[in-house]
Amino acid sequence: MGRRLLAAWLLCAWMGIQAAAAAAAPPAKPGPRDTCPVCGMLVSKYPNWVAVVQWKDGHVHFFDGAKDMFKFLQDLPKYAPGHRPGDIEAILVTDFYNLRRIDARKALFVLGSDVLGPMGHELVPQADRLDAEEFLKDHKGKRIVDFGQVTPALIRQLDAD
Repeated sequence: MGRRLLAAWLLCAWMGIQAAAAAAAPPAKPGPRDTCPVCGMLVSKYPNWVAVVQWKDGHVHFFDGAKDMFKFLQDLPKYAPGHRPGDIEAILVTDFYNLRRIDARKALFVLGSDVLGPMGHELVPQADRLDAEEFLKDHKGKRIVDFGQVTPALIRQLDAD
């Protein structure tokens, strides 16, 4: 009986480790047919701008930039009926300088720069304040905002510029 109990315990522990590793792993890269749910563009054509919303059930939405990702998040009933903010596992954006995916909730975004994304004027993601300030200066940016400061009005202004 002791061996069976040990085997069952080891199996459960192994399954827990596998589940934790899967949850911690970054989401897959967009495939050649993955389109942005907001604008319909092929996301894989713009790897330097990819943004991601990963759901707790493992489903992933890819975006061709942070601006469309925010439009999606700000109107889930329109773009993802049946999904709730509490169902989100991770929100990621691609850092402009190192091209790594970073937590969008911790990122800073530069607005009004001379760098355009796939959909024109964009929220340019930066991993930290120093990079954001450097980018702002080097690329004639107007403002730095954090995740919580991105409003629908701000997005509409970007689209109008």
